[in-house]
Amino acid sequence: MIITRSPLRVSLGGGGTDLASYYSEHGGFLIAGAIDKYVYINIHQRFVDGFLLKYSQLEEVASIDEIRHPIIRESLRVAGITARNLEITSIADIPAGTGLGSSGSFTTALLKALHAFRKNLIATNQLAEQACHIEIDILKEPIGKQDQYISAYGGITCFEFLKDGTVIATPLAISEETLFTLEDNLLLFFTGYSRSASSILKEQNDKSKVADAEITRNLHFMKDLAFSSKRALESGDVAEFGRLMDVHWEHKKRRSADMTNGEIDRWYSCARENGALGGKLVGAGGGGFLMFYAEDKTRLRHAMRERGLKEVRFRFDFEGTRVIS
Repeated sequence: MIITRSPLRVSLGGGGTDLASYYSEHGGFLIAGAIDKYVYINIHQRFVDGFLLKYSQLEEVASIDEIRHPIIRESLRVAGITARNLEITSIADIPAGTGLGSSGSFTTALLKALHAFRKNLIATNQLAEQACHIEIDILKEPIGKQDQYISAYGGITCFEFLKDGTVIATPLAISEETLFTLEDNLLLFFTGYSRSASSILKEQNDKSKVADAEITRNLHFMKDLAFSSKRALESGDVAEFGRLMDVHWEHKKRRSADMTNGEIDRWYSCARENGALGGKLVGAGGGGFLMFYAEDKTRLRHAMRERGLKEVRFRFDFEGTRVIS
């Protein structure tokens, strides 16, 4: 039996610049943090022929071609699996569609397990790139590369996306004190909305492909803001990072009319009135988790709890995708 796990993530700046429609022309840059909430994959061989797949649905099929789950089907092909008697089970700490990069984490965890099954060693950057190849090139999802890369690498990591598709990963150079302050003061609250990121990202991707001036200016600003966030965190000015989150959210909302709604805006305003220096919806937008930076955490937690939002506490994960059994 093989068990792997892959961390979910929060975006800390520059999201959207990891789409090929943008970085292939301008280059991209973002900061992401892997968190201690995971997608787990369990693989073992059955005593009977056929694939038994357990995720949000149950499949039992005789061949790879019959598998309905697109990521499982294509991952088996990419990993070169020839066995026909596998049981694959997935479990997640947080449900899909909540903005924490679960699809990328699922793909990297699955690929890691399949390579372990074949006794293949795969480098971290190769794992991330294989996951991107499956989701972006084969399945044509209108998504970026950050989810696959941060789940593979872990940590709080800066990613530079070069015009030729190369990705350079560099750990954020922050002190231990800054790390602990960031972990203590970043709070995640579930909005109650789950959604697919594809429609929002497709709108942005389509606009980038035709060089829409407004979306291009917006993403230029987001990239510059990510560099400002990097400087703030590496200098230990975590409060400035919190204030930059507010600027980030105000500009992120302009990318799509579906980015937010009246209720989310009211929750955000309430948080700002109760101690949050800044915040944003994590992921593509439209639902999922609100993340805030607040030094007065008790006041903010009380205000959000009164409005029915559930907090999910977290720490950062520095191991990335790995085999745990």
